[in-house]
Amino acid sequence: MELMVFLPGMLLAYFPVKQYLRLRPAKLAAITVPLILLLCLTGETVRRYFHMNILWLFFPAAAVICCFYVHTLKITRWKSVSVFFAICGVFSCLGNAAVGLSGETTPPFSPRTAALWFLMCCAFSAAAWHSATHAARQLLEDDAFAPTWYVFWILPAIFISLNLFIMPRNPGILEQGRLRRIYIFISFAFLVLLLLAYLFFYHMASSLNRIDRLRLENQFLSMQQARYDSLLTTTRQIRQARHDLRHHFHVLQGFAAQENWNALAAYLDEVQGSIPSGDLGLCENTAVDNVAGYFSIRCKECGIPVTFALNLPLQLPVPESDLCSVLSNLLENAIEAGVKTAPERRQIKVQAYLHCDHMVLLSVENAYDGKIREKNGVFLSSKRPGEGVGLQAVRHTAEKNGGYVRFHYGDGVFTANVILRSGD
Repeated sequence: MELMVFLPGMLLAYFPVKQYLRLRPAKLAAITVPLILLLCLTGETVRRYFHMNILWLFFPAAAVICCFYVHTLKITRWKSVSVFFAICGVFSCLGNAAVGLSGETTPPFSPRTAALWFLMCCAFSAAAWHSATHAARQLLEDDAFAPTWYVFWILPAIFISLNLFIMPRNPGILEQGRLRRIYIFISFAFLVLLLLAYLFFYHMASSLNRIDRLRLENQFLSMQQARYDSLLTTTRQIRQARHDLRHHFHVLQGFAAQENWNALAAYLDEVQGSIPSGDLGLCENTAVDNVAGYFSIRCKECGIPVTFALNLPLQLPVPESDLCSVLSNLLENAIEAGVKTAPERRQIKVQAYLHCDHMVLLSVENAYDGKIREKNGVFLSSKRPGEGVGLQAVRHTAEKNGGYVRFHYGDGVFTANVILRSGD
C-alpha cells in the first residue's frame, strides 16, 4: 500500500504541465495507473521474498516513476525533475506525519499508517490543485530559464533525508513521554518550512525570469532603434539621390551631346557608387525584420558579408519572441566566429520560411576558423568552461513545442538548422 502514494503524486505532478504532455490524458492515465500498480505488486513480492524494508523500495520505484514522468513531457528535464522532487519532498513530510498520527512504527508503514498516508497525500493534492494549475504552471510556462532550476532539487532532497533520519525505528518509542506530540509537531513543521521554501523559490525564480524578459525586451528595443536609425539614414540618402537626379540628367545630356562617351561612363560609375544600396525591408514580419536589420548593421561594421533570405509573413504560427531569440543567438554566435575568421572567408547566410502553415524553418550558415569544442553532443563555450549559453537557449526554445535543432560543422562551415513548431 505504501507505493500507492505515487497515484496522487503523479496526478499532482501533471497538474501544472498538462499542456506539455506527449500523450493524450486518457492514454497517459491508461499507462500510468497500471505502471504504479505493477510497482506495488513488485514491491510486495520483493518485500516478502527478500524480507527487505519497504522504505528502501521507494528509491528504485521513485526512479522508475521519475524517468517515466520526464519522458512524457515536452519541457526541459531540469524543470520536470524539479517538479517531481518537490512532490517527493512534500509527501515525505506527510509520511512522517502519518507515522506520528497512527503511532505505529513497526513495521515502518503498517496498513493503518499506509492508508492514512495515502489519504493525506490525496487531500494535499486536492488542496494544491489551484496553486499547481496557476502559479506553478505560470512559472513552468515562462520561456526564460532561471538558474535556480539547476539547484532546486537540493531543497527537497535535504528534507527527504531529514525525514528519513528522524523516522522512528524502535517499536513503541513514540509512546514515551511527549515524543509522539513532538514528532508530529516536527513533521508538520518540516512541511510548513518546505512549503515556505517553495514559495520563496517561486518568487525568486519569477523575479529572475522577469529580469531576463526585461533584458530581452531592452535588447529588442535596441535592435529596433538601430534598425530605425539605419532606415532613416537610408531614406534620407534616397531622398537626396532623387533630388540630385535631375542635375545628373543635365550633366549626362551634356556629355551625350558632346559624344564624350568616356566621360559619360566615368560619371555614371561615380553616380552609381553614391546611390545607397540595400533593401529597406528584409522581411514582412516587423519583429524579425528589426532583428535582421540590427545584425545586418553589425555585420557591416565587423566586415562580414551577410545574405538574408527571409520569406516570412506578417503573422507567424510560432511566437515572435521565440523566433527572434533563436535568430539573435545564432547570429550573435556567427558574428563572434566571423571576426575570428580570415577576412576573405567571412560569410553568413540566413534563410527562413514558412512550412505547412504551422512550422518555421530557419537556417544560419557561417564560416569559422579554429576548432569547435564538443562533448557528448553538447557544444562548449569558447569564452568560459561549460556549455555555450546561446546554443543551449536555441535548443531549449526549439524543442519546447516539439521542434527540432541540428548543428553541422566541417570544412570551415558551421550550419544551424532549426524547426519551430506551433504550440497548438
